[in-house]
Amino acid sequence: MTPHPSPTTALPAGGSAARTFNRLRPRRSCLAVPGSNPRFLEKAQGLPADQVFLDLEDACAPLAKPEARHTIVKFLNEGDWTGKTRVVRVNDWTTEWTYRDVVTVVEGAGPNLDCIMLPKVQNAQQVVALDLLLTQIEKTMGFEAGRIGIEAQIENAQGLNNVNEIAQASPRIETIIFGPADFMASINMKSLVVGEQPPGYPADAYHYILMKILMAARANDLQAIDGPYLQIRNVDGYREVARRAAALGFDGKWVLHPGQVEASNEIFSPSQEDYDHAELILDAYDYYTSEAGGRKGSAMLGDEMIDEASRKMALVVSGKGRAAGMQRTSKFEIPTD
Repeated sequence: MTPHPSPTTALPAGGSAARTFNRLRPRRSCLAVPGSNPRFLEKAQGLPADQVFLDLEDACAPLAKPEARHTIVKFLNEGDWTGKTRVVRVNDWTTEWTYRDVVTVVEGAGPNLDCIMLPKVQNAQQVVALDLLLTQIEKTMGFEAGRIGIEAQIENAQGLNNVNEIAQASPRIETIIFGPADFMASINMKSLVVGEQPPGYPADAYHYILMKILMAARANDLQAIDGPYLQIRNVDGYREVARRAAALGFDGKWVLHPGQVEASNEIFSPSQEDYDHAELILDAYDYYTSEAGGRKGSAMLGDEMIDEASRKMALVVSGKGRAAGMQRTSKFEIPTD
């Protein structure tokens, strides 16, 4: 059957001809690693996380940040990050560290870096500022213009109110991320357990937040990522919170401990049954809409009617399965009667 294309986003390169970069990398598990801790940076390379972000923000004490920049550059250039999306979280624009974070890391390790994560994004202008700075560095250093992506983290009420504009602020943006801890503080949520429901509220206190982030992401062909669950030894609790985000349609979740990686990869991957079914739908639809299959707009696959809407739904599931490296266990058979 005809291969189904992977989604990409057209990105202007250097203000001239458009290039195409794949902006939908696997991010089922996004591992946070303190940029000031060489032991953790070494260990992270061997963990099966889809993405690793080396942190210069909350995980680094203020006095450790300058040296951590150089430690991160060393590990990006010399480490083995095969199969992982390589991200650095810099400090937010309200601090004195941000521009030096970006300049040191990107000039020192730009070819071995996939994205910059910008925390506490409150408006589109903050994303534009990062985009411009990245472009200046790329031009100065002779790097490929526009290749390094941006991940925007929403951590307060103002950022959530502006999330649609933030999602459209730059063609570099790949993900919108929910940062629950700072967000909970910003709205005075009555809870000290990050990711858990606040006492006294009978419904899901995060539903509106997650859905607004998800809608902004999907309207702009971006990924949506849920933030951390801080009770790192409570894997059952992590699974419960992760399933909520996965059920809504989020693409992945942060992991803070090796014990959370396997759970996240499992929860944000389709089941084998769903993956096989999605691939069968795609193959069957290709066949039945072809000349050989009768040029039908809808057809039966077993007891199920499939049409263009079925194809779109199947593309989502098959895309996630392929990104996760899943293999088919069934094959579409062309009808003989």
